[in-house]
Amino acid sequence: MLEELGISAGTAIILLAALYFVVKYAVKSGITEAYEEITGKKVKDDLDEILEREKAEREEAKKK
Repeated sequence: MLEELGISAGTAIILLAALYFVVKYAVKSGITEAYEEITGKKVKDDLDEILEREKAEREEAKKK
């Protein structure tokens, strides 16, 4: 079937992996957006938490 489409198995695997991550990101973003709209709360992602922790550590280091 892949030969009829003119793509190799390796290309198909790469395309499926890329499609997986695009759909995963879209679903996560959609769920987060809907949750924020329903509850009115801002959802923090992992990056926000890491940046806040690093900022707090830097501020503590300055106090010492």
